[in-house]
Amino acid sequence: MASALLNKLRTPGDLWGGLASMLVALPAAVAFGVTVYSAISPHYAAFGALAGILGAAALGLIAPVFGGTDRLISAPCAPAAAVLSAFAIELVKQGVAPVSIVLLLTVLGVLTGLVQILLGFLGIGRMIKYIPYTVVSGYLSGVGIIIITSQIKNFLGAATDTAWWQVIVDPGLWDLRSIGVGSATVIVALLGPKVTKAVPGTILGICAGLLTYFGLASADPSMMTLTDNKLVLGALGAAEGGYFSTLVTRWHDLGELKLAQVGALLGSALTLAALLSIDTLKTCVVIDQKTRTRHEPNRELCAQGLANISSSMIGGLPGSGTMGASMVNLTSGAQTRISGVMEGVLVLVAALALNSVIAWIPIATLAGILIVIGLHMIDTEPLRFLESRGTVLDFAVVLAVVTIALTVGLIAASGAGVAMSILLFVREQVGGSVVRHKSFIHQRSSTWARSEAERRIIDQKGEKVIIFELQGSLFFGTTYELYSTLEPEIKNRDYILLDLRLVQSVDITAVHMLIQVRDMLAERGAFLLLSNVREQLPNGHNLREFFEQTGLTGGSGDTVQIFPILEATIEWVEDRLIGDVKAPVDEEVLLRLQEMELFQGRKDETLVDLEERLEQRSFKAGETIYSIGDQGHEIYLIRRGEIRIMAPVGGSRLLHHVATIGRGDFFGGLAFLDGRPRSDNAIAHTDTDLYMLTLENFNQLADEHKRLAFVLISAISRTLAHRLRHANGERTLLNTQS
Repeated sequence: MASALLNKLRTPGDLWGGLASMLVALPAAVAFGVTVYSAISPHYAAFGALAGILGAAALGLIAPVFGGTDRLISAPCAPAAAVLSAFAIELVKQGVAPVSIVLLLTVLGVLTGLVQILLGFLGIGRMIKYIPYTVVSGYLSGVGIIIITSQIKNFLGAATDTAWWQVIVDPGLWDLRSIGVGSATVIVALLGPKVTKAVPGTILGICAGLLTYFGLASADPSMMTLTDNKLVLGALGAAEGGYFSTLVTRWHDLGELKLAQVGALLGSALTLAALLSIDTLKTCVVIDQKTRTRHEPNRELCAQGLANISSSMIGGLPGSGTMGASMVNLTSGAQTRISGVMEGVLVLVAALALNSVIAWIPIATLAGILIVIGLHMIDTEPLRFLESRGTVLDFAVVLAVVTIALTVGLIAASGAGVAMSILLFVREQVGGSVVRHKSFIHQRSSTWARSEAERRIIDQKGEKVIIFELQGSLFFGTTYELYSTLEPEIKNRDYILLDLRLVQSVDITAVHMLIQVRDMLAERGAFLLLSNVREQLPNGHNLREFFEQTGLTGGSGDTVQIFPILEATIEWVEDRLIGDVKAPVDEEVLLRLQEMELFQGRKDETLVDLEERLEQRSFKAGETIYSIGDQGHEIYLIRRGEIRIMAPVGGSRLLHHVATIGRGDFFGGLAFLDGRPRSDNAIAHTDTDLYMLTLENFNQLADEHKRLAFVLISAISRTLAHRLRHANGERTLLNTQS
């Protein structure tokens, strides 16, 4: 694993990114550690500083190795500090001894890591990919504003507990030296990348801040001392004695913890694990947005959990993938996750070897760098949403997320944003129609080439059958609209056909409505027909199985019929409409010419010469009669059986079933008329007997019986024209409804 990471280090950006992010993460980690441990007792502040350092090092070293998100920096964070501080304050109120509180904090960190690993194994991390852009944008801008406002006091040099907005309006709290250092940092960090790309802007900004500080210090001797100097970071306290002996002692005390005490920590562990996981994955989503990459959420959760366990076991703070440090890492040129490892290594180096150097970094410089990062994080793209009425509500989601992030918290903002986005989605789905096309069966055609007589029957009875082609999601939000469309038809149609080819999902509410429709139709002896009932919807569900489980199909007699494609459904209905009128025929009897529709009304003696020039052919089911590209120019008359015509559709090389031609009809007419190669395949669907007329024999017939040849060509042309007219009418119908 380590060698693989080292092999990825191809650019200096990972080193620069690790260094820059360390300069951001380390001071914050120290501050978080002091915040948590000071809640136990002021005497534990030094331990808190070291806990922050150890947490930043452990998270930086372990999370990138086992995680998979490039440029992600993991370190102690605000959610962890907030929960752990509240936890420590509550234990102090209960009178728990400080040593025991430290021990419980350690156990809580370990449990938090275990919960995160469990969440990763359960696949909970995948849910983060459903966070909409509006939420990501609002979260990103909210974090940017929070970072900026949190650094205003440091930028202005106001050493006070006063709120940042009060500091802004009270110049008496400002320190002009701090403002000068911070301003130099911000200006150089913003303008530096426009001058050179060789050195990241964050590094240029830090150097500018240091130079400005020491330039001012040349005229102010008080700035050249670390003692009580509020302008610089100062000693980190990493070398304070007694911490490691305390760490050893706390693990010896683990045996004294009761199971009930550990169990009582589970609630806090679940809360902290949820916050840290959301914070991490949210940061990963933002990184994906910035770099056009994709992270593996479940793997990342497991890596974060392992890092938090390791951090807690050595006395460090738990944490998460942090937004600020990760953005610094990204903007400093980092390319891979080795930058996270470099951050962890540099934290240790800084704490152990460069303590005196880091101590001189001005607070205003760090504040300036964070302000620049915050400015870069604010997403202005949603302002364009105000230009269109259709996207105003999306802008409202972004604004709400930013507002809640600033007033309540980032986790609440994320939850509110997702909830609002879901409501907007439901509203959009409800506003759109799930009915794509509405037509009657005589306006459509199956793959069966019907005779003129059969087509007349279908035209006469066509309004008994209505076809609805549905689209989108059939769920509780669109059920009422669909039922309102179907209700008037239930009383007037013998068949209601629903084509589900473009349906993405179906919920139980929609199925319940379809059951009601089925029962109402059944009372009249009418049918509900469903086509394209797939076993694999886009959401992975088996629609056919779902219909059976919910009672819509199966056990309902023949009231509900399911078909694989729309054309098969139409063919089934056409057969029933025609069968209600036409008397059944014996399919095994071979038709004579006089019995075929092409030659009805012709004298027998006229057809004798034609029959002499016809060749009789027989084909078994599955045999190919002719194929695409064949040069044969014969026309075939079907005496018995069925022929399937297969042809490419829409430029595809795959062959599709485009027509079924039955007893008494003909096929092969186009090539017979225009002399061009075959454009389709003709395959015997059943055992078939045919009359075949070659172009050569027809020409001989035309020389001897011009009227008979004219009648034959006219009949063929009339039938082909009828088929073409019907196809054009169907295409016009679909185009007008698109």
